[in-house]
Amino acid sequence: MTEKQVLLKVENLYKHFPIKKGIIFSRQTGAVHAVDGISFNIYNGETLGLVGESGCGKSTTGRTILQLYRPTSGSVFFEGDDLAKLKGENLRRKRRDLQMIFQDPYASLNPRMTVGQIIGEPMEIHGTYKGAAQTKRVQDLLQLVGLNGAFANRYPHEFSGGQRQRIGVARALALEPKLIVCDEPISALDVSIQAQVVNLLEDLQSTLGLTYLFIAHDLSMVRHISDRIAVMYLGIIVELADRNELYANPRHPYTQALLSAVPYPDPFVEEKRKRIILEGDVPSPVNPPSGCRFRTRCQYAKEICAEEKPAFREISKDHFVACHFDISGQQSAS
Repeated sequence: MTEKQVLLKVENLYKHFPIKKGIIFSRQTGAVHAVDGISFNIYNGETLGLVGESGCGKSTTGRTILQLYRPTSGSVFFEGDDLAKLKGENLRRKRRDLQMIFQDPYASLNPRMTVGQIIGEPMEIHGTYKGAAQTKRVQDLLQLVGLNGAFANRYPHEFSGGQRQRIGVARALALEPKLIVCDEPISALDVSIQAQVVNLLEDLQSTLGLTYLFIAHDLSMVRHISDRIAVMYLGIIVELADRNELYANPRHPYTQALLSAVPYPDPFVEEKRKRIILEGDVPSPVNPPSGCRFRTRCQYAKEICAEEKPAFREISKDHFVACHFDISGQQSAS
């Protein structure tokens, strides 16, 4: 069995947004802890799913990896180069290999540009295709994502949401990237269209050898498309495992609660399942709880949870959990 090759390595990544007061002499009074010390790998050719509640830091993680937000601290190694330390032309050249599909297909396309100009813009910036070659490349990309190549002369308002997202996918493919961050690419689409876009992403991955970071809310869809899944809560990753392992054997209380909310298609099985209702609200990322972030809503919380931050440790092969307790609620030896 060949060893998996690490394409992207995130180490102790932090992204804090400063809170300032005052108009003339503004001073920092606090910070939003959007991403607060996360580490994970993405292997070449795989899809890593990133799930969690709204506001937990998923999209910020994706944007910080691509250096759309510069990290507060930490490292993002892509093919051995730390993107957090790259600047100017060196970073611009690296960006050819890292692209993003944005959440809102209505806001992410410039309404004043034709589809051909939108898809061709990355080629113009990086000088990869020009003139007739660029026109041919745009038409090929449109056909690749299931649209008519003649649509290149149309404007975004002439397309449906699903078609616009396909245009966004074509733009992301324009520079032949190795890694694509999919920032909730289906959440703004009709349910009937979501499966089509996901199937398109899977087909493109197998055809072009792409690697995805797939950010989403829909746990069932994430299970369908992902090889491994990372669960995020209030700026940190609480569990990371193979998709089947995570769904069959969730070891963090937050993951258990999330999965209990996913409906099961068999009514007899659904009737017997136990729903875990989380109490209270998600704490503010401006002032997160001490120790374990999840302790204010956790049924297993003890004194140690407030005093010590749980280590993100491997409890079985390739299954990582940040919790002081095992699945039965008993304190672990470590």
